[in-house]
Amino acid sequence: MPFASLGLSPALAQAAVASGFTAPTPVQAASIPWVLEGRDVLACAQTGSGKTAAFALPLLQALQSAPQQRDPSVLVLVPTRELASQVGEVFSQFALALPTRTRVAVLYGGVSINPQMMRLRGGADVVVATPGRLLDLVQNNALRLGQVQHLVLDEADRLLDLGFSDELQAVLQLLPQRRQNLFFSATFPQEVEALAGSLLRDPVRIEIAATEQTQPDIAQRAIVVDAPRRTQLLKHLIEQHQWSRVLVFVATQYAADHVAEKLYKAGIYASPFHGGLSQGSRAQVLQEFKDERWQVVVTTDLAARGIDIAQLPAVVNYDLPRSAADYTHRIGRTGRAGQSGMAVSFITSEAEAHFQLVEKRQNQRLARETVAGFEPTAVAVSKQPPGTGGIKGKRPSKKDKLRAAAALAASAQADPKD
Repeated sequence: MPFASLGLSPALAQAAVASGFTAPTPVQAASIPWVLEGRDVLACAQTGSGKTAAFALPLLQALQSAPQQRDPSVLVLVPTRELASQVGEVFSQFALALPTRTRVAVLYGGVSINPQMMRLRGGADVVVATPGRLLDLVQNNALRLGQVQHLVLDEADRLLDLGFSDELQAVLQLLPQRRQNLFFSATFPQEVEALAGSLLRDPVRIEIAATEQTQPDIAQRAIVVDAPRRTQLLKHLIEQHQWSRVLVFVATQYAADHVAEKLYKAGIYASPFHGGLSQGSRAQVLQEFKDERWQVVVTTDLAARGIDIAQLPAVVNYDLPRSAADYTHRIGRTGRAGQSGMAVSFITSEAEAHFQLVEKRQNQRLARETVAGFEPTAVAVSKQPPGTGGIKGKRPSKKDKLRAAAALAASAQADPKD
């Protein structure tokens, strides 16, 4: 099926092919005609399936028939700076094929706001932004959102995470009532479904189920290891498989710095990547990783969404993700665009019960492996201990913690120590 058969103009159809799509992916084939019709769309497809092009191509075509205006017609909200840059690049690349100039503005925090304000003086047709910086620019009168005709929530589930929900609601209050709404993500938890129910008008639901044709070619492994030996095992796997590049996920910024330092001292070119770095440092590390100047990047979940690294051979879960959805997004950094990849998860005795919950949500069970020389000595905990957290949605609430603290204080008062 050629792109032109979906209703795209010859220029945009040719631009899609030139960007590497030999034919529309399933999510593109299912979404593009409905977006061109102006319908609201709720699209769920696995990572690496071409979702960005699925909304960028038809929205750019819609702009060609819209009257020129200073304020943006298309607003794309994303959760991270890196995803904003990547989505902006896709729009800019496709826009080069159009007969009329399309102004694309990419807005995110962590950098000076002044250059972005200057860039907006000439207006913008497409704005790709993180919610916080977008609101800052609106408050500085650098941008108005009253003419937005098309709203896209990219990685919609992450936009509803703690810290984004209030900002998202503030942005929605600034938009016109009549507009096209497009929700795209690899996972749609209940919070997104609730928001979709309140915002979308008679939406077209598109769910691209994983099949042998659409399922990314990712070999998943679960290796049992003692927690203190994970870094040594990681080094062993990198050398054994001769991975040219590997993305390693950890739970905290401190762990990212610590593991990267250990690997670097062991002779492996490794760098941390997390939200504690300046935006300039983050952009530099990511670009150098894409250019294969770093062999290993140790990161938090900051890199789990939207970042496209061509031909990345492996992903390692040094620390397990909080949720099954995060697991999906993490391993989706490899095995993209028809390539094969490997996803390795380190299973410590403390993490076994948590990984079983992840597997349950994923409807799968991975065989536990051991690596010679790294056999674990600790006994795995088969049942999740109370009060240790676990998969997102199962953690103790703030009220639970307050009750526990109050009970502990009462106990201390009733039985004081000398």
